[in-house]
Amino acid sequence: MKVTIVNEQTSLEVSEKLVEKQIKAILKEEKIKTDEVILHFVDEKKIKKLHLKLFNDPEETDCITQPIDRPGNKTAGFHILGEAFICTDLAIKNAQEFKTTPYHELALYIIHTILHLIGYDDINKEEVKVMRKKENYYLNLLKEKNIFKK
Repeated sequence: MKVTIVNEQTSLEVSEKLVEKQIKAILKEEKIKTDEVILHFVDEKKIKKLHLKLFNDPEETDCITQPIDRPGNKTAGFHILGEAFICTDLAIKNAQEFKTTPYHELALYIIHTILHLIGYDDINKEEVKVMRKKENYYLNLLKEKNIFKK
């Protein structure tokens, strides 16, 4: 499986190898097979522009996901799970607010986007509850597997 990383920001050092290991660990645990996942790391200006264009919402957001091929969907050729945009500027801001580290926030956003790409949602209270439980599970798993930057 290929993890394509497009780093369009300069606020936070992003280890492509670490991100790739994190994504592969989550997909392996979820038993999801795909040929590619695409992740963009962007700044606040870019995420606002995308949020406005895609959702008609001018506010900043931490991540945006765009599923492409559903998990388990047999395609005639190359299977792309989806594409996600993650805002490193917000990871830095939220780390200060929540008294964590930017890398904790970044790992959380990566987990969150992968969960969205494989079909989890967070629209209603019950879905949010399931999503938070999965996020915590994967944060702990990444720490256990030592694929988590502090």
